[in-house]
Amino acid sequence: MKQAPIKGEIAFDDFDKVDIRVGTITEVLEVAKSDKLMKLIVDFGDHTRSILAGLKQERENLKEIEGKQALFVVNLPERKMAGEVSQGMLFDIGYEDKLQPCLACPEHSMPNGARAG
Repeated sequence: MKQAPIKGEIAFDDFDKVDIRVGTITEVLEVAKSDKLMKLIVDFGDHTRSILAGLKQERENLKEIEGKQALFVVNLPERKMAGEVSQGMLFDIGYEDKLQPCLACPEHSMPNGARAG
């Protein structure tokens, strides 16, 4: 892999605006109008969200991530894609470098809704 250059510096205040939280993927569903998107139902402890992620072509068995915890950006505006609404973004590793992506997961079980940072 060729290393990408480090992006320009940002202020701590800029990073503090991003709300990254642990959630448990409780269900993975097909998005009928998309060749890439899957709908993740994610438990954040005090609420559940529907988050769309481009996972359809990245894994043979998408059900294998059900029950796993991962990191999600939860303070993005809702976005409509392929006729569905996404209420956040999966925070994964590798996609931007064209590697086989993997979930960014806590090293041990954490309470749903716990913040990263």
